[in-house]
Amino acid sequence: MPDFALETGLSGIVCGIDEAGRGPWAGPVVAGAVILDRARLDPALARTLDDSKKLSKARREAVFAALREGASAGTIEIGIGSASVAEIDHLNILRATFLAMGRAVSALASAPDHALVDGNALPPLPCKATAVVKGDQRSLSIAAASIAAKVTRDALMADLEHAHPGYGFARHAGYGTKAHREALLRLGVTPHHRRSFAPIHNILCGG
Repeated sequence: MPDFALETGLSGIVCGIDEAGRGPWAGPVVAGAVILDRARLDPALARTLDDSKKLSKARREAVFAALREGASAGTIEIGIGSASVAEIDHLNILRATFLAMGRAVSALASAPDHALVDGNALPPLPCKATAVVKGDQRSLSIAAASIAAKVTRDALMADLEHAHPGYGFARHAGYGTKAHREALLRLGVTPHHRRSFAPIHNILCGG
């Protein structure tokens, strides 16, 4: 389970950063940046924080609602940033992910002194940063960021379901499932699909 061991070893304001949506064929990539007030964080909330992939959809949404309540109470700061499909296709997914992470940090009310970033690579940031492999399983700040990013992106993809019915965006969130591919072959490629990704490129080229 994640804890505050990594944060405690750093001075100043520490934020956790994580993303959701690097792998899907459609939709934006979304990043979350979260600052937790370690002295005032509700212990019950801290016990619910974990890698978003380990939590059910209902559980993630409940935890994110609790995080937003903490933000209203002043014990938590949440920043959300995203990069569009056009930016993903123009920059590539890694650089677009870094762009989203930078935007998430910029959306925080406080400027962090240090960022803990999930993964093995660091985006350009206006503060010191440390890459943490499997960080959402080690750091409470990163775990909170992973939940914020995932719940926010899932909501965006659910909105796309209403705009483009038949693709199943609310179910698969743009990932390359069999149902998604079948919908693409039946309905065609939308403006929200990543044309730089091989499966979409191949469909457009008749492959």
